[in-house]
Amino acid sequence: MTMIRRRTFLRSSGLASLALGLPGGALLASSRFEARFVFIILRGGMDGLMAVPAWKDPDFTRQREGLVMPPPGQAGGVLDLDGFFALHPDLRQLHRTWQAGDLLPIHAVATPYRQRSHFDAQNVLEHGLAVPDRRGDGWLNRALPGLGGGAAAPGRELAMALGHTIPRVLRGSAAVGAFDLDLLPDPDPDTVERLRGLYAGDAVLGPRLEAALQAQGLDMGASSHGRSLRPEPRLAEAAAGFLTQDQGPRLAVLEMGGWDSHADQPGMRWRLRVLDEALARLRDGLGTVWRHTVVLVATEFGRTVAMNGSGGTDHGTGAAAFLLGGAVAGGRVLADWPGLSHKALRDGRDLAATLDLRRVTRTVLHDHLGLARRRLDEDVFPDGADLELLPDLLV
Repeated sequence: MTMIRRRTFLRSSGLASLALGLPGGALLASSRFEARFVFIILRGGMDGLMAVPAWKDPDFTRQREGLVMPPPGQAGGVLDLDGFFALHPDLRQLHRTWQAGDLLPIHAVATPYRQRSHFDAQNVLEHGLAVPDRRGDGWLNRALPGLGGGAAAPGRELAMALGHTIPRVLRGSAAVGAFDLDLLPDPDPDTVERLRGLYAGDAVLGPRLEAALQAQGLDMGASSHGRSLRPEPRLAEAAAGFLTQDQGPRLAVLEMGGWDSHADQPGMRWRLRVLDEALARLRDGLGTVWRHTVVLVATEFGRTVAMNGSGGTDHGTGAAAFLLGGAVAGGRVLADWPGLSHKALRDGRDLAATLDLRRVTRTVLHDHLGLARRRLDEDVFPDGADLELLPDLLV
C-alpha cells in the first residue's frame, strides 16, 4: 500500500495541471489501459425511493405518505427522468449528467443479502459473495491481477482508495494505493444543526453563531464560497487528479457515510447535495478522461417504503444505484419495476429487489475493464458464475 499525503499529491497529480490553467485531462497520454472505474460506496443504506422516486407509480403517494415531494415543474419538485422515475430535487448536477446521456439510474437492485444488518450487508456488497464471509479480501482487489493487459508494471498500482481507510472491496493480496486529505475535518453537519437549534431562540448568541458559520463558509452541503462541509467532494476531485495521470491508477474507491435514515429523513437532504457535488467535481475534474469512465454508486441495502414513527425509514431490501460516465449507455432507467402495492412489497414493507447488483459489477469488469470471463467466474465472483451479464449497459 502506498499512502500519499495531500502536499505531495498536489505537486505530482493532475490537480497541479489545474493550478497551471491546463485542462483536466492534459496529463493523459496514450495508454494501453484507457478505461477508468470509480466505485462510490454509500454506507448506511440510502433510501432509493428518496433519491430516485417512482413518482408515477399508482401506489407511490399512498405508500410514501409524509415523504412525497412535489411533482416535476412545481416549486421544490422532483426532477423528471422518463415520466415515471425522477431524481430528488437536490441532485441537480446529476440531472445534468442525465440530460447529457451519461447517467443510468438502476432501481429495485440489491445484493443477495436479505437480512437487515449493516455489517453483514456491507460485507456482501464488498466481498462479492452471496453470503457474508469473514475473509478480508474484496471483489475489486481480486479483479486487479487480471486487469490492464499488463499495465500494472512493478511499482505501479492500478487502484487507489481515497479516505481514512482502505475499504474491504479493495483489500487483498494485490497492491493498492491510498490517499487522504491532510486536513482537519470540518464539523459534522448534524453537529452544526444541533448548535443552530440550541441557540435559535437566543437573541444574542443565535445571530452571532449564524454570522460565524457564514464567515467560515460553513453551510449544509456546500457554501456559497464553494467550500464543502464534508470531505467527499474534495476526495472526488482528488480522485479525478489521480485518474488523469498517464501512469496513475485507473480505478478508485470512495466512501460516503451517514445514509441510515431512521429519523427525520427530510432533514437528511444535505447528504444528497454532498453526493451531487462530489459527482460533479469528479466529472468535471476528469475532463476528457470522462469519456473512458464508468462510476458506480451503490449502497448495502434500501429502506422500508413507508415512513416510520420517527419521520424516517428503516432497513429494507431493494435500493437504487447509479451508473454514470461517458462510457455508460445512459439517458434511461434500468429497472424491472415490481410495483409498490402492498402485495408487491417484500415482507409487506420493502421494495422488492429484481436485479442482483453483481450483474452490474460483473458487466463493468468484463465489458468495460476487459476482465476475462474465466477470472470473473472463478476468482472474482466464484458463486456468481450463473449470473448473466447485462446487455447494452455501456457504449
